[in-house]
Amino acid sequence: MSGYESLRPLLFRLDAERVHAWTLRLLALAGSLRPVRGALQRAYAFQDPALPVEAFGLRFANPLGLAAGYDKNGLAVHGLACLGFGHLELGTVTPAAQPGNPRPRLFRLPEDQALINRLGFPNAGAAALQARLRHGRPPGVVLGVNIGKGADTPLERAAEDYVALLEMFYDLADYLAVNISSPNTAGLRRLQARRHLEGLLVALGEARAARVRLTGRRLPILVKLAPDLSEAELEEAVGAIVDGKMDGIMATNTTLERDGLRSSYRRETGGLSGRPLQARSTEVIRRIHGLTRGNLPIVGVGGVFEARDVREKLDAGATLVQLYTGLVYRGPRIVREILQGLN
Repeated sequence: MSGYESLRPLLFRLDAERVHAWTLRLLALAGSLRPVRGALQRAYAFQDPALPVEAFGLRFANPLGLAAGYDKNGLAVHGLACLGFGHLELGTVTPAAQPGNPRPRLFRLPEDQALINRLGFPNAGAAALQARLRHGRPPGVVLGVNIGKGADTPLERAAEDYVALLEMFYDLADYLAVNISSPNTAGLRRLQARRHLEGLLVALGEARAARVRLTGRRLPILVKLAPDLSEAELEEAVGAIVDGKMDGIMATNTTLERDGLRSSYRRETGGLSGRPLQARSTEVIRRIHGLTRGNLPIVGVGGVFEARDVREKLDAGATLVQLYTGLVYRGPRIVREILQGLN
């Protein structure tokens, strides 16, 4: 039994959000100390010349990344980079700081190897993350920033928030992920409808084109979709993303479905992640791959706990894969063990 497995029963008796905050503080401290960073890299990082991936103009050391939501404010980016991820996605960040939804808002479902969250984009705001990234970023890892509209921003003005965030992170991020699919911000998922999505992507495309003319650099933009779209809804969303000349799709965000759950927390509202999402997210990847004929990179997210989960998503059409809930259940060695399993 690993050290984390021995510690997990104790951690799981404590409040989930509080433990997560402690974990980020420890990783932030570890990442600030050069000798500790070196020790973490020796213990957890795994490199293999067969693992690098090229996607939307970027080179990734391996296909496995950390999903958005784990480190919303970039507090522990240097420590997390030592665990061996090929990329880290920070956020979701909104233009202004916001507290998110009332607590409790994060629940573990151990019987189902799942989490339910209704956090609602709590973060310190874009300026805080911008300052942190300007202070320095870890080498050798791709950094994405996941962006979302503010909770108080009306849907008809959502594009203003996303464009403002693009401007703030254009020179700091390696790519942007447009979050229009969280179930925890009122009305947000309506942006996935083609009539809303087209306008948003036109605004982002125009803002990017202006920056390309100014800087010569084209920042990749990906769009994150929900797993709960119908076939017709998914087809329309993918069509808008392709027509908008976005660089990729992230599949998927958390689900509102509760089929087959055993935990007493199954009736909590919010987005469900972890094992119950694994098959559903893979099926959405497969559908998107078919709709795009394999011509648009897909980042697979949902239910990744071991190498076979990553392989399944890659076989379904994903180019890259992310995890979050698996890290909570299996601890920091999950990255090395998955990458060794892909070798």
